[in-house]
Amino acid sequence: MSVLPDIEKIRADFPILERKVYGRPLIYFDNTATSQTPRCVVSAVEEAYYSRKANVHRGVHCLSQEATDAMENARRRVARFINAESETQVIFTRGTTEAINLVASSYGELLEPGDEIILTVMEHHSNIVPWQLLKARKDIIIKVVPIKDDGTLDMAVYRALFTERTRLVSVCHVSNVLGTVNPIKEIIDIAHDRGAVVCVDGAQAAPHIKIDVTALEADFYAFSSHKMYGPTGIGILYGRKSLLEAMPPYQGGGEMIGHVSFSGTTWAELPFKFEAGTPDYVDAAAFSAALDYIDSIGLEKIDAYEQELLEYATAQLEEIPGLRIFGHAPHKCALVSFVVDGIHPYDLGMLLDKLGIAVRTGHHCAQPLMQALGVEGTVRASWAVYNTREEVDTFITALRRAVSMLS
Repeated sequence: MSVLPDIEKIRADFPILERKVYGRPLIYFDNTATSQTPRCVVSAVEEAYYSRKANVHRGVHCLSQEATDAMENARRRVARFINAESETQVIFTRGTTEAINLVASSYGELLEPGDEIILTVMEHHSNIVPWQLLKARKDIIIKVVPIKDDGTLDMAVYRALFTERTRLVSVCHVSNVLGTVNPIKEIIDIAHDRGAVVCVDGAQAAPHIKIDVTALEADFYAFSSHKMYGPTGIGILYGRKSLLEAMPPYQGGGEMIGHVSFSGTTWAELPFKFEAGTPDYVDAAAFSAALDYIDSIGLEKIDAYEQELLEYATAQLEEIPGLRIFGHAPHKCALVSFVVDGIHPYDLGMLLDKLGIAVRTGHHCAQPLMQALGVEGTVRASWAVYNTREEVDTFITALRRAVSMLS
């Protein structure tokens, strides 16, 4: 029996699953890019706009106070979800991308020319380009950890890359292409032993794995709401308090100031120092509702169920002639990237779409990894709590049909 016996009840929480695409029931297997949203999260957005829309932290009137309470309750909710020591370490951003850019821009100001940063070949562009921009500004050195044939990091090379000038490691917790779950605690411990700070891109981990930033001893941890059944356009940067206090502001404007005069300005306390302007307090509250939804099912149950789907799908994919899967790490999250010899991934994706099945094709914002794998792109199927074995069966049948048409 599945670890989620009430799957139909769960599916009923997501109205989009009732729609059809090209006359066929929608099968949504693009969850690594963004997940769908349950009714309770949309209701939280509606409630905020219809009952307490007012600017936060600035008004003495009732609506402003209620909006402020909702936003700060959401901050505390996130802190509990990741086991942060204090909600002041939780900064609202527009997503993982902005969170990493914040670290690169603000913590990056503390670096000197010749300082070194370690990345990995499996990083999303959002965890490559901000550091390249920093390199252009500060003349830092970027080093890259390769992967082994099974899609795991070469930890021996990782250890060997450190020198006395290594200041920071920035690494994904889970690869958005390979599904590899990196040994993030070991990566952090090695870096700390050598005096380096670690920034973790947790965008693909947070929807599937229980994150405990205190146990990990993470310096920075970034993730996004929209991959966790929440609204788009909002994310989180967790930071170690001493580092956040030492960093200059990311942006200037209202809310992030203590006092402004033309002779000089002082900064607000954490976390407001890094939240310039009117924040997205509506989606902050909705993200809190999404975390409640995840906890109502149980993240461990969600992960176990998704692993069932991963194993079930992988076994059938491996039976298709000419199909090659990238990423065979012992510990993976629920996604599979593959190619079929002689067929362009885009063509497969287009045919699957016509059959009502949404998958992702292309380089998945990981072009350096594609170069390392020796391909231009892949087809990626990824699963969430509302997907089913029956959908996997339909996907496999459709894929076999598409392969036969394109061969």
